[in-house]
Amino acid sequence: MASLAAMRAIGFIEFGGPDTLHVVDVPEPHAGPGEVRIRVHAAAVNPSDIALRAGHFGPPRDQAPYIPGMDAAGEISEVGEGAPWQVGDKVMALVVPTGPNGGAYADQIVVPAESVVRMPEGADFFAASTLPMNGLTAKLTLDHLDLSPGQTIAVTGAAGVYGGYVVQLAKAAGLRVLADASAADEQMVRDLGADVVVRRGDDVADRIRELCPEGVDGVADGALLNERIAPAVRDGGGMVVLRGWDGDPGRGITVHKVLVVLSVKDTASLDWLRQQAEARAVTPRVARVLPAEQAAEAHRLLEAGGIRGRLVLGFSS
Repeated sequence: MASLAAMRAIGFIEFGGPDTLHVVDVPEPHAGPGEVRIRVHAAAVNPSDIALRAGHFGPPRDQAPYIPGMDAAGEISEVGEGAPWQVGDKVMALVVPTGPNGGAYADQIVVPAESVVRMPEGADFFAASTLPMNGLTAKLTLDHLDLSPGQTIAVTGAAGVYGGYVVQLAKAAGLRVLADASAADEQMVRDLGADVVVRRGDDVADRIRELCPEGVDGVADGALLNERIAPAVRDGGGMVVLRGWDGDPGRGITVHKVLVVLSVKDTASLDWLRQQAEARAVTPRVARVLPAEQAAEAHRLLEAGGIRGRLVLGFSS
């Protein structure tokens, strides 16, 4: 019988602000059939982690401590029966923090083998950890909109990690990209590949309509504008929302709700993202690496806004 040695994780007992995050000791997990255990070297800090900590998703699992984190990169440390990996393989993984094992903020995590792919060649652990959740969400966005080369997509929140990945993947797919940005971020968004950049804000739909009087074919709403961006979409077009907006924009517009956790075992798409990163079609952006023990500070920085790229927690061996 495997011993239940303790390991370090970053978790919380009660919902609340960043200061609820603490180093906690939890039982070291072991891989079951079809699973792998990963020795985590890097875990990206995402807005979803803040929402989990604040209680927006309800109790993450049956028992505290609750461990956030949806992105991890590290090395395989244990292989369950039937899993096609070897100890020592360098991988990145999409993690579901509401599952029985918790999230990625831990020295060791156990995940289904289908949620794991090789790290991109040339990427370090920190860069690789920024790719699975936001990159897969960006891919699902384009899959839902199903636009053809030459059609037009508008991206809100384009300076963010998700928005930036959508811009890059949309350009790689031959789409015309309109994106929003502040004055300070405009050049960065252009460098990501946007054809046209408009000033961000609640009235960004008006600025897009000035450039596209008939409306754009699709919208990727990374800024969570919802009903405020809908007027930018042409009749019969589509828009992707990330937080389950239930509004009806009318005019035959289809609203697609992207929930990346439903695709956590989409190995083919995760590996496609690896290939896109190796081809430089997407560029992982690390804003700053903090020691895992400083997770509360990472959450404070992300909540304060203005972070360009992803904050990453580093787990030393």
